[in-house]
Amino acid sequence: MFHVQQITSLDLPELAPYRSLKRSAEHARLGIFVVEGDKVLDRMLDSDFTVISVLIQTERFAEYEARLQARPERDITVYVCEKAVMTGLVGFEIYQGVLAIGKTPPALSLAQILARSPRPYFFVAMDGLSNAENVGALMRNCVALGVHAVIAGETCSGLFLRRTVRNSMGAIFKLPALESTGLVQTLRALRAQGVRCIAAHPHTDKNVLSQVDFSGDCCLVFGSEGHGLSPEVLAECDEAVAIPMANAVDSLNVSAAAAIFLYEVNRQRHAKPGSV
Repeated sequence: MFHVQQITSLDLPELAPYRSLKRSAEHARLGIFVVEGDKVLDRMLDSDFTVISVLIQTERFAEYEARLQARPERDITVYVCEKAVMTGLVGFEIYQGVLAIGKTPPALSLAQILARSPRPYFFVAMDGLSNAENVGALMRNCVALGVHAVIAGETCSGLFLRRTVRNSMGAIFKLPALESTGLVQTLRALRAQGVRCIAAHPHTDKNVLSQVDFSGDCCLVFGSEGHGLSPEVLAECDEAVAIPMANAVDSLNVSAAAAIFLYEVNRQRHAKPGSV
C-alpha cells in the first residue's frame, strides 16, 4: 500500500532524508539508504528490500503507480513534485527524476553466508576500497559473473552509500554481503572452512591468472585503489595471483581487474572436461 503526497514546500520533517543525501553517516545511523535513478529503483522494487518512501517528479509517477501498489509494505509514502522542487530539496539536479529511501537490511554473519551459498563457494573480499563508485562497480561485476557473496573489510567504503548503490546499478539487492569488522579474522575463518583465499596482487612473479585452479571453494581478495592489499590481509591469503600485462602497465582499476579475475573463475568452472 502507498499514499501519495504532492509537495510544494521543502520544509516537511518527513523529507529530511532527501535533504541530507550527502550526509551518509546520518543515514547509516538511521538504518536507511538512498536509491537514485530509475533502473536502480526498478531493481529495488523487484527485490525484498523494504521501501520506506519514494520522491518522484510528477510526470513519472504513472510509470511506477502499479508497481508501488503491488509492494508488500503497508505504508509507503510517495512524494510527488515538480522538477524545480526536487532540485531545491536535494541540492542538485536529479536527471532521471526518481529517488527513494530504503531500509538497510539486517547484517549477515559469515555462517549465514556460508549456509546460503552453493558449493563450490565463490566469494569476493575487498580490502581498503575507499571509492564508493569502485565498490559499486565491483559489486555489479560480482552479480554479473556469479559471485555468491561479497565481504567488505573494515577499511572499505560503505556498501549502502548513495554512490555505491547507484554504481552497483541495483546489484546490491541481489548479492549477499558481509561488512566485516576484521577482514584478517574473516579470511582466517574462511580458510578454516577449507576456502582458499586468493589475493589479486600485481607484484608477484609466482602465479599468473590462467595457471591457477579456481574449481574449488575460493574467495578472491581485492585491495585498495592506491596501495593494493594491506600486508596483514596479504599474509592471510593462501597465494597471490597476477594478471599478465604488457607495455609496462603495472595495475588496473580494481573493478576492471576484478572483472578479469571473475571471468576466469567462470571460464574454468563452466569449461568442458579437458578443455581448461
